[in-house]
Amino acid sequence: MSKLAGKTAIVTGSGRGIGREVALKLAADGARVVINDLDTEPANEVVELIRSQGGEAVACVGSVTADDFAARLVGTAVDNFSGVDIIVNNAGFTWDNVIQKMSDEQWHAIIDCHLTAPFRILRAAYPVISAAAKSEAAEGREVFRKIVNISSGAAGGNPGQINYSAAKAGILGMTKTLAKEWGRLKVNVNAVAFGHIETRLTVPFAGEESATVNIEGREIKVGISEALVEKSKKMIPLGRPGTALEAAGPICFLCMPDSNYLSGQVLYCGGGPGGNF
Repeated sequence: MSKLAGKTAIVTGSGRGIGREVALKLAADGARVVINDLDTEPANEVVELIRSQGGEAVACVGSVTADDFAARLVGTAVDNFSGVDIIVNNAGFTWDNVIQKMSDEQWHAIIDCHLTAPFRILRAAYPVISAAAKSEAAEGREVFRKIVNISSGAAGGNPGQINYSAAKAGILGMTKTLAKEWGRLKVNVNAVAFGHIETRLTVPFAGEESATVNIEGREIKVGISEALVEKSKKMIPLGRPGTALEAAGPICFLCMPDSNYLSGQVLYCGGGPGGNF
């Protein structure tokens, strides 16, 4: 039997990149998945792909930073699949600058996406998780649920990313705190911190012209200069950046029964020791 048969997973930012690979792997192991993306098309593509492979999935399109989003996301899982067993807080983007050139808008956009949104989603999920856990305990059953928050080696500090570094450091504190608060509910709360992973946000560019992505009407520069990519390769013990599929692996491990006695931990996935981990 599939390890996640009967489980319901929420994966934010799962229309593309790492989140997409996580959603596909969880579905392949039997989970019913709520797919989220800012845009309808990539979200629906993942839903249809999962369904074509015999799995179950629904889309909840929208920004994780919207005031009504957390309740809508959790409600989508409950209405369609009658519960919440796994939450992967993956949605995110970067909007870089040094502190003296960073606007309040840049600061709040990144903090809201990477730190406030996970907080709101987990807060909205609490009544559902708590009620299920209490019912299971009354029946003498021990059922584990999983929270995986996404951090970064930048949590240890990265020049030009004070907003992103602060948010990713904050998510580690959130993870460790919730592991203590929700342990009584049999919820494993862990984090995966990434090094250099190949996604649309880390596409190499030559010269001064980087690519852009549209985030809620903002055209934001993304990518890494070719020179920095080469420097990064030399610093990574395995000699290259990771793929989105390789990044999905440790996240999915933390969603499996194999990790039932693992909580409050940070797993660094960067091709070897890196960052401050």
